[in-house]
Amino acid sequence: MHVGLLASDGCFSSGLTALIDVLSTAEAQRPDVDPSIPPIRVDVTGTGRKVTTGAGLTVPVTMHLRELQAVDVVVVPALGTMTAEDTLSALAARVSRAIIAVLGDLDPDVTTVAAACTGVFMLAESGLLDLRRATTSWWLGAAFRSRYPSVLLDLGSMVVADAGVVTAGAAFAHIDLALALVRRVSPCLAEHVARLLVIDERASQSSYLVVDHLNHNDRLVLAFEQQARARLGESLDVRELAAAIGTSRRTLERRTQAALGMSPLALVQRLRAERAVHLLRTTVQSVEQIAPQVGYANASTLRSLLRRVQVHSQGRPDPTAGSG
Repeated sequence: MHVGLLASDGCFSSGLTALIDVLSTAEAQRPDVDPSIPPIRVDVTGTGRKVTTGAGLTVPVTMHLRELQAVDVVVVPALGTMTAEDTLSALAARVSRAIIAVLGDLDPDVTTVAAACTGVFMLAESGLLDLRRATTSWWLGAAFRSRYPSVLLDLGSMVVADAGVVTAGAAFAHIDLALALVRRVSPCLAEHVARLLVIDERASQSSYLVVDHLNHNDRLVLAFEQQARARLGESLDVRELAAAIGTSRRTLERRTQAALGMSPLALVQRLRAERAVHLLRTTVQSVEQIAPQVGYANASTLRSLLRRVQVHSQGRPDPTAGSG
C-alpha cells in the first residue's frame, strides 16, 4: 500500500506525525504479522521541498504533487486551523486551491482518498464528498453543513468510510484514520498495531459533542432551543414548542436538521443530557435527584438517555452506572 500524505504549510503537527508513526509502525510489523500484504510505503507530498507545520516542525517532501496519481491512498491531514472562519480562509489560499484541484482529479474507485479534521474540508471543496457520508471535527459541523449541503455529514462517528473515501473526526482522530486505512488491507495487522501502541477503540465523537458548541445562526432553531432550555424540567411537546415560536413542526424539523443534523426531539434530548451532565459534574446530586430536573420521572430513563447520546464527562465515573 503506497500512501501519499498531502500536507501543506501550517498543518496540524501531530496529525501529520500520527499518520506517519502509525503507518510506519504497521510496516515495521508487517513482515512478522501479515507478510501476505504488500509493503506499506509512506511519502509526504506537497508543492515544495518541505512542509512546515503550524508548530514549526519541518518535514521533507518526498513526492511531488503531480505524482499522486501513482499512489494507492491519498490522505489530507488537518489544516491546523481552529475556527470555521480560519478554515474557510485557508481553503482560499493559492496552495490550497492547487491541492484541491489535484484532489478533484482523483478517482476514488482507483485511489482511496482520506482526510481528518479540517482536512475533510479540502475533500468537500474538491467535490469528492458530494452525496457521500463523511465526518469532520464535531465543533465545525454547522459551518460544514452550510458550505457543503450535498455531503451526508455524520458527526457522531469517529471514522466514516463511503466506498473509496474515508474521513475522520477531530485532530487526534488521525490515529483512528491511520488504523482504519491499515485495517482495509489487513485487519490482523491493524489489531496488532493498536495493541502495540495502546490505541483504544473510539468509534464515536458523540461523547465530545456539546450543543453549545454547534454554532449556527438559524434564528428559528435558536428560538426553539431557548424555549426548550427554559422548560427542560417539564414534559415537552415539540408541536407545542414549534407553535410557541410561530412555526410548524414540519418547518422546525427541516430547519433543525439543516442547522444541527438532528431532529427537534433529538435536540431536546441532547439539551437534557447536557444539563444532567453539568449537574453531575458541579453538584453532589444523584441521578435520581437530577432526573426530574431535566424532565424525566425516573432515573432509569435518564440513564438510558445518557448511554445513548454518550455525553458523560471524562475523568469521572460514568453517571449512568449508579445513583451516586
